[in-house]
Amino acid sequence: MMFSDTNVFVYAFSADPKRVAAQRILADGGLISAQVLNEFTSVMRAKARRTWEEIERSLSLILRRFPTVLPLTVETHAAAFALARDHSLPFYDALIVAAAIEAGCETLYSEDFQHGRRFGDCTIVNPFLGGSGG
Repeated sequence: MMFSDTNVFVYAFSADPKRVAAQRILADGGLISAQVLNEFTSVMRAKARRTWEEIERSLSLILRRFPTVLPLTVETHAAAFALARDHSLPFYDALIVAAAIEAGCETLYSEDFQHGRRFGDCTIVNPFLGGSGG
């Protein structure tokens, strides 16, 4: 199973050349956490200056392909704390990794980590290496 980080969705709904690779991942589906939806909403509103209606439409498309949204739990928080402490990760990035690990995902799509880095059975894949594709 695959887990996708927030940056994948931000690119999927942008004019950036990375959009093509991001939309491929969106089409394939997988798992996300509530944190991804929260961060996406925040970035699209504050940085991309999208209207609430545009964001709502984007979220609707995301949820069609990613119907399983993992909650943020105390256990996820504790796992993220340990990952941040032991691997020197920023805490919110560690929350993404912790959610992917808890879900049993083999792949975490993100550009925020070293491509190929492993956390247990979960491998980081940067789908944007080489510019517009993965």
